[in-house]
Amino acid sequence: MNTIENAIKDIIHDKLDSGLVEKLVAEQLEKGIEKALEDIFGSWGSGTKSIKSQVESVILPFLEGYDYSKYIMKLDTVLCEILQNCTADNRLLLENFKKLTIIDERKEIQVSDLFETWCKHVAEHVETTGLDVEYGDPPSYESVDVTCRFEQDGRSSWSHFDSGRLIFECDHDENMNFEVRLDRWSNDRNPGWNISGGADSSISSLRYLGDMDILMMRLRQSNAKIIIDEECIDESVEPEAEPELEYR
Repeated sequence: MNTIENAIKDIIHDKLDSGLVEKLVAEQLEKGIEKALEDIFGSWGSGTKSIKSQVESVILPFLEGYDYSKYIMKLDTVLCEILQNCTADNRLLLENFKKLTIIDERKEIQVSDLFETWCKHVAEHVETTGLDVEYGDPPSYESVDVTCRFEQDGRSSWSHFDSGRLIFECDHDENMNFEVRLDRWSNDRNPGWNISGGADSSISSLRYLGDMDILMMRLRQSNAKIIIDEECIDESVEPEAEPELEYR
């Protein structure tokens, strides 16, 4: 037994003298340091977070103050070129996308102004089937009746949140009808209302959006307020389409 113990002691002594232990310790220490560095600079490591924080403090102010208008102009040029070489279906999608890139600087807009814009939209796009033709010089389709009204929703006595709707309706063509959801804090001193909700802005839905959808999306992006200067408006709109007369 003593012979075996002595043999083991001799082997250990030889290994210690050869530097093997120091080599193994150094290798494990190197691996430990590498692992520690991976943890520190990994996705959730404190080192990565610290670097990210320092980079953000320098980069973000630069990005926020940068003028992107020249790139908007370049994008507009590129889109115009693409529009000339695509199908009708994709052309509408790109046209709507192009409209969304236009920055609306308005911080508020009155209901009467929205109504005027919508009336122009109705005049341009209203369905003329079923309308009588007025034989003047030049001949035209009869006017269609349109209205806009503001309806405020009821709220609970404990709620400090108001909501309402702007409803645009055309008696002749319901496809022209349009609704805008509004909300605001009841104790807000600003008389304006915020645009809430809105049309689906996903790429796949852009081809189905109308001019009023695009307008409301742009106003919402600029945080524009809706001023209820009139709660009920009505008008008669003459279609822009010219009737085709049949002579017998």
